[in-house]
Amino acid sequence: MAQAWKCAGLRWSERGPVLMWDGGRRSPLSWGKRVAFGVAEGGVRGCVGARGYPCPVRAVVPARSTGARCEECARLDRAHSVAADGVADDPRPYRVYLAWFGPGLVKVGITAVERGSARLLEQGAVCFSWLGAGPLMAARRTEELLRAALRVPDRISYAEKRAVRAELPDAEEERTGEIRELHTLAVELAGWPESLTREPFRPVDHVGVFGLAGAPAAVGEVSELVSGGALSGELVAAAGPDLHLAVEEQKVVVLDTRLMRGWELLPVAAAGDGGEVRLPVRDFRKTRRSQEGLF
Repeated sequence: MAQAWKCAGLRWSERGPVLMWDGGRRSPLSWGKRVAFGVAEGGVRGCVGARGYPCPVRAVVPARSTGARCEECARLDRAHSVAADGVADDPRPYRVYLAWFGPGLVKVGITAVERGSARLLEQGAVCFSWLGAGPLMAARRTEELLRAALRVPDRISYAEKRAVRAELPDAEEERTGEIRELHTLAVELAGWPESLTREPFRPVDHVGVFGLAGAPAAVGEVSELVSGGALSGELVAAAGPDLHLAVEEQKVVVLDTRLMRGWELLPVAAAGDGGEVRLPVRDFRKTRRSQEGLF
């Protein structure tokens, strides 16, 4: 029987996306590369643990969970997470950013200065600009200021991000227009923390990095992995945790690699040039709920 591997998630490096595996194995990905795997027959999805420790009860977790953790491990992970407000005394400097994911989808967020733009790649931000830099709590207060004064959310679901990638404007100026306007309004707001330094508008565009320029639009997304299922396709683009794979009859589906965690995965032979999908796929909705407005 072929050796089974457990996925540890997708990471972004300077050279592009990399699939990580338990034990330290890495699989660098590039456009045109074949991605093919099967799910062990009779297998179940196990909790991946937290903070580098295995789940003490080896809990089984739902196939559609993107966290891949049981309730106890998820609670432990959140307790030490800046994103979940589990850490208030981090001495590192932080940056506030504005990120754009598609027409009408803009969010505000924070990330440690030392991480550079890694957080934006991980979230699948099509373009972004820094807004300011300073201590953690000052960055948090600025984030809250934008939410309250300009009604800018700090969270956007991945389902919404995926649904609008087919609608991206061709021109970079059009893609950065919304955050340009919002940046102008944000830096003029009263109530900025004194310890946070404002930064000028310098947009960074990830369309080329993600391989989205000229890529065929995705028609749906894998909703879950199942025992005995399989997926094979050619990588045409990637954004955040998502792989865009050309499969049957060259149609493109999105695989959220977070759904791979906790499963035992097996290598499978590619099913011809077109690939195959033996997993549940959810078609993208024809309409979506978008932000009512930026301001």
